[in-house]
Amino acid sequence: MSVEKINTLVVGGGQAGIAASEHLSNLGISHIVLEKDRIAERWRTARWDTLVANGPAWHDRFPNLEFNVSGPDDFPNKDEVADYFEAYVKMINAPLRTGVEVIKAAAVAGGNGYHIETTNGTIHAQNIVAATGPFQKPVFPKLIPEDPDLLQIHSNAYKNPAVLPDGGVLVVGAGSSGAQIAEELMTSGRDVYLSVGPHDRPPRAYRNRDFVWWLGVLGKWDMQTPGPGTEHVTIAVSGANGGRTVDFRRFAAGGMKLVGMTGSVEDGVLHFADDLAKNIANGDKNYLSVLDEADAYVDRNGLDLPLEPSARESWPDPDCLTNPIRTLNLKDAGIKTVIWATGYVQEYDWLDADVFDTQGKPQHKRGVTDQQGIYFLGLPWQSRRGSSFIWGVWHDAKFVADHIKTQQVYLDYKPS
Repeated sequence: MSVEKINTLVVGGGQAGIAASEHLSNLGISHIVLEKDRIAERWRTARWDTLVANGPAWHDRFPNLEFNVSGPDDFPNKDEVADYFEAYVKMINAPLRTGVEVIKAAAVAGGNGYHIETTNGTIHAQNIVAATGPFQKPVFPKLIPEDPDLLQIHSNAYKNPAVLPDGGVLVVGAGSSGAQIAEELMTSGRDVYLSVGPHDRPPRAYRNRDFVWWLGVLGKWDMQTPGPGTEHVTIAVSGANGGRTVDFRRFAAGGMKLVGMTGSVEDGVLHFADDLAKNIANGDKNYLSVLDEADAYVDRNGLDLPLEPSARESWPDPDCLTNPIRTLNLKDAGIKTVIWATGYVQEYDWLDADVFDTQGKPQHKRGVTDQQGIYFLGLPWQSRRGSSFIWGVWHDAKFVADHIKTQQVYLDYKPS
């Protein structure tokens, strides 16, 4: 069987893999990109129907192409985002192959480069860029026993309220996904409980500027590591409904019942941690800190941005906050569905390389590992806070491609 030879194999045809392809092409590095499904598949099939980007179109894009449907300040829907990446692949003429899965990749024994087995043949490459992103394997806690009268799904399987069984819904996790899904269910008339853990809760916009603008001028996108103890703190922000600040008190005023982090279950009774007030207070603290820094920036730079005193007004504390619900009998409460908005873990079973820690997470510096020829792309906090965003992964991809090019220059050198 013939073996295809290439300098660099990029695994994954989402935003990370497409960005890598653009920079590798610009540097003249031969490469192919393999995607086991379609381009940007998760945007199309692993998201709910009404999902929109968390940032406005002017900001959450690659530098060389604008969205052609949404206006600059709009939030593109999931299908428009997927279409955007398909258009980008055509624009840069990326050597991307869909429907091809990598089965195994390992260093060539006694030689150089890597031997890669795929569902469409064998490839030999000098470098591998693992660009499969952060949303690989859904975290689905096996906390509640299976029950034919209770549907349990991960947020990646949720589509819309109409496809769920009649009855109440418990959403576990109050980051961007959990908050948006819970609000949509509440608006549809469902009885909704939302389990709220530690979170950051920035304003969607303040003083006529979106929060992505504030994070930019305040230098927060360039933070290189999360703060101590905040590695697992999620961010509650949404572009839904034209973009509104996530406000859990507002949710409660609309009828949603807030509870603390989900703990244990005994005989159909869920037990929640006594941390709801603390989590809400810390989210408020984060929210107000952004307003304070924004005000200081406006004053310091003499900007003519309108005052917005209403941004500091707060909904009253709901009863579920002052008298927290610590236990919940699912059947008595009429809960027929539990949606686990509990995130994802990275999975690299196909990559045989000594570049992972004891928990299976890649060990790297800005995507570059200690094993020659192995790179990662699309990881949260890969180089900075903005790495998980579309524009951020584009800049991370440039760094990785530059490193591959530099190494190749050394390898190609021949003394005169």
